[in-house]
Amino acid sequence: MQVLFKVIRQDQSSSPKVETFTLDVDPGSTILDCLNRIKWEQDGTLAFRKNCRNTICGSCSIRINGRSALACKENVGSELARLQQATPAGTETPSVDAIPTITLAPMGNMPVIKDLVVDMTSFWSNLKAIDPYVSTAARQIPEREFLQTPEERAKLNQTGNCILCGACYSECNAYEVNPHFVGPHALAKAYRMVADSRDDDTEARLKQYNQGTDGVWGCTRCYYCNSVCPMEVAPLDQISKIKGEILDRQEAQPSRSIRHRTTLIELVRQGGWIDERLFGLKVMGNSFRDLKGLASLAPLGLRMIAKGKFPLTFEPSEGASTVRSLINAVQTLEASQVQLETLTDTPEPVGG
Repeated sequence: MQVLFKVIRQDQSSSPKVETFTLDVDPGSTILDCLNRIKWEQDGTLAFRKNCRNTICGSCSIRINGRSALACKENVGSELARLQQATPAGTETPSVDAIPTITLAPMGNMPVIKDLVVDMTSFWSNLKAIDPYVSTAARQIPEREFLQTPEERAKLNQTGNCILCGACYSECNAYEVNPHFVGPHALAKAYRMVADSRDDDTEARLKQYNQGTDGVWGCTRCYYCNSVCPMEVAPLDQISKIKGEILDRQEAQPSRSIRHRTTLIELVRQGGWIDERLFGLKVMGNSFRDLKGLASLAPLGLRMIAKGKFPLTFEPSEGASTVRSLINAVQTLEASQVQLETLTDTPEPVGG
């Protein structure tokens, strides 16, 4: 079958341009096979990364029809089928004689070096920032090895599958608007350290990952990282697990990020939606304990009053009691699961 490949090409000193290449390919040919043929048969200057060709190294990540993926994993037939399924209802269907088209572009959130090759410096720097290594101090016990139960080791399997291809980082909306956010790849690796029973630095790690929008609270939960991950690492799920670990350790006066989450849930439970007056006081002002944070609300409050948009009263939403019962049910279920896990982990007493 004939397929038209539109390749977005550029270098550091030029604007992107589209070049087209037509190939006779089998539906089972991978996108990397097609890139190789374009380079070998039509244009030897085309630049892209590759190495293992077996979804192991993660080198060949690019955007295929707007979605970050591994060129060695995706094949022509499945990609054209995906495009057909994604065509909105009512859209004019291409004629039978039209050549199917696949568009290839460099990954996002990273500057382009040449064609499909991007500069991944920020990707690696952000990974390094979360210290993705088991603490060496915990291993300096000469008497014995650090043994793990099958259950402890199983907690590391999913995040251990990450091949650092950069697909999640490429599609991350949070990093796009906040370059200080470390990225889903880094936080997925971060959870691997938190879950590792051999590591002795968990508390310090959680404190680091709890820092404002640079860490886990910067995630916008757009789900793109999960949807494009070729290894089913599910970075968003790992970020949520870190949040859970942080919440389990909070004291009476937690950080602003924690207050944001807990206050939101509590206000929704009370009224079905958020009482904006209390939300600002509890989150920014920490219920009048954080005077600096409270003062930061003053300019916004004055502008709202001046424009007549400051709510003087609060009325619970319809169905507030239903919302409250749902939240209570979920929290009761979570508490019972924690209690069950505690009982399961408690060793049985040995008789004398």
